[in-house]
Amino acid sequence: MIPDDLPLWLAVLVGLCVLLGALLTLLGSIGLARFANFYERLHAPTLGSSLGAGFILLGSVLYFSITGQRLSVHEVLIFIFVSVTTPVTLMLLARAALYRDREEGNGNVPPSRFGREDS
Repeated sequence: MIPDDLPLWLAVLVGLCVLLGALLTLLGSIGLARFANFYERLHAPTLGSSLGAGFILLGSVLYFSITGQRLSVHEVLIFIFVSVTTPVTLMLLARAALYRDREEGNGNVPPSRFGREDS
């Protein structure tokens, strides 16, 4: 329920945060659909989900903190979880794809730093 005495500056700031977060998430989704290969597609959705969710959570923190309805512990925990898991997932997916492409000899991937010798 939205209070009747909500300050205009708060409504505008929360609206801008949520709108910016939604736009960044949309851009990440569009990047996922438009980029050509797997490695290019990895970056856009992670940027959209991390930064987009961050702005949406910031809007939620501002609203609930200033209106005094509750503490913003949930939003902080969600932000920490998304900030930690998204880059780790990106790294694991990229490494698995790179390993697969090197083993199969697919694509133009850089050689391994460890110089595996084939017999």
